[in-house]
Amino acid sequence: MSDDEPLIRWQWIGDHVGELADYTGVHLRLGLLPVLFGLIVSVPLGILCHRYRWLYTPVLTIANILYSIPSLALFMIFVRYTGLTERTVMIPLTIYTLSVLVPNVVDGLASVPEPVRLAATAMGFGAVRRVVQIELPIAVPVVIAGVRVAAVSSISLVAVGQLIGQGGLGYYITRGLQLDFPTPIITAIVLIMLLALTTDALLVLAQRLLTPWSRNKVTTR
Repeated sequence: MSDDEPLIRWQWIGDHVGELADYTGVHLRLGLLPVLFGLIVSVPLGILCHRYRWLYTPVLTIANILYSIPSLALFMIFVRYTGLTERTVMIPLTIYTLSVLVPNVVDGLASVPEPVRLAATAMGFGAVRRVVQIELPIAVPVVIAGVRVAAVSSISLVAVGQLIGQGGLGYYITRGLQLDFPTPIITAIVLIMLLALTTDALLVLAQRLLTPWSRNKVTTR
């Protein structure tokens, strides 16, 4: 890149709008599906850890150990078994979400007042029905707080997957570095930030829709 060359070539962005949209869609899929899979695993696991407290420490320890493994190293481990595919990126990212989501599910369930549990039991709610209809809805704000952290982290880590050919918008970062061309690098970074911010905002909106009682509490003050 010469000193006279502009930092951003808007013409390049205009010529690649369709391609950028495609890679953005791929990036979003690679970033959010692991969060969904992690939530599917974390909710029942968190319920078990809340019910059997002795289980929480070993589960959280294992999740934190896995989270401490660098993403690239974990990608390389899975390449041997899943090849250079999207699964090689999504499985490690799913594993990473557990260290955030499991504690939030446990903390969310722990935030349910004991009188509420006793009242539900007195009304004839069984253990499963009480968890599904009473405890989990009350735990939603704490759980979604964890989902927000996991989602933003996952979206940012997807770009690392480009080192094995599956990185969504990370393609433009590596391509720009190879060509010494900053426009695709800056464009990819901005799009990744916008994806993270938009996802976070949508999760906040989802929390408000799922917990109307908290919204009513605020408006009545």
